[in-house]
Amino acid sequence: MKALLVLADGRVFEGVGFGAPGEVAAEVVFNTGMAGYQELLTDPSYHGQIVNMTYPLIGNYGVNSEDMESSKIQVSGFIVRELCRWPSNFRSQNSLENWFIEQGILGIEGIDTRALTRHIREAGSMNGILSTQDLSVASLKKKAQAAPSMAGLDLAKKVTCTKAWEFTDDRVKPKFHVVLLDYGVKANIYRELALRGCRVTIMPATATAAEILAVKPDGIMASNGPGDPAAVTYAIDALKALVGKLPIFGICLGHQLLGLALGGKTTKLKFGHRGVNHPVKELSTGKVSITSQNHGFCVVPESLPKDVEVTHINTNDNTVEGLRHKTLPVFSVQYHPEASPGPNDAKDLFDRFIGMMEKK
Repeated sequence: MKALLVLADGRVFEGVGFGAPGEVAAEVVFNTGMAGYQELLTDPSYHGQIVNMTYPLIGNYGVNSEDMESSKIQVSGFIVRELCRWPSNFRSQNSLENWFIEQGILGIEGIDTRALTRHIREAGSMNGILSTQDLSVASLKKKAQAAPSMAGLDLAKKVTCTKAWEFTDDRVKPKFHVVLLDYGVKANIYRELALRGCRVTIMPATATAAEILAVKPDGIMASNGPGDPAAVTYAIDALKALVGKLPIFGICLGHQLLGLALGGKTTKLKFGHRGVNHPVKELSTGKVSITSQNHGFCVVPESLPKDVEVTHINTNDNTVEGLRHKTLPVFSVQYHPEASPGPNDAKDLFDRFIGMMEKK
């Protein structure tokens, strides 16, 4: 089936639709990962986005039930150069196309994904519309321009759990109790915590400081998630009230929310960081880690108060990748130490968090 991708600035890409037919408007972004598409597709941080893959062949190892980072596909739409319809892998349980049909997700293949990526790099991330129904360029351009901007959107409420629940690893006896605030959490975050001897209580994004403290945790984890951090005011208020009371570790959106709670500001990046090969430098040691990333906003370093320091930077553009409070047990990183997909260079940050709870 013929499909069109029309960007808000009028750029048009024609291809072939796959998955479920339909029409969807959202922010168009690109991911540079060569593998890990299933984890990417089920990462709630991609909620409300149409993702363009720079690697040309996607779907060749299929999908399976073990590599899910949430219960369903989270992206609004998917763009690939070439779709593999007959996967070959011993772990494969389904093809990417059948999975999209089952979950009602629209994809497009056969377009020049390199040209699209270069366009986004030069013009910046913008809204676009993907359609197999309305094939009028003029009509689709108007719809793309009318779609809400990612700036100012609170999407955490759309992906968070509705009530608190617990997770443990049967292989490990729990030593600590961690509250994990779900702003769009990836499953491997609570898996990594449980593997290190934590009983994890996952709580909704809207949980108040009083509700969090009432379950008597030893530490607090602020998760990843989608949308504009400045719009998630209820989470910022809760974190403000929690700072100094318990060890806190923030990841991705949780990092940005902590930056705001500590008195800083955030800004939208031109096209964001999305992939599994982003180099991050730890300033205290000079060590460079290759990291998994997925974000479109960042903390403004000049806005931070004197008692908060930048601990990590992205060596590609020098944006903030980590923060630490100088006197309180609070730290955060912009990237994903839990990987899934991506390298495991930064998993020691979970051990650092465990050490903070031990010290407390």
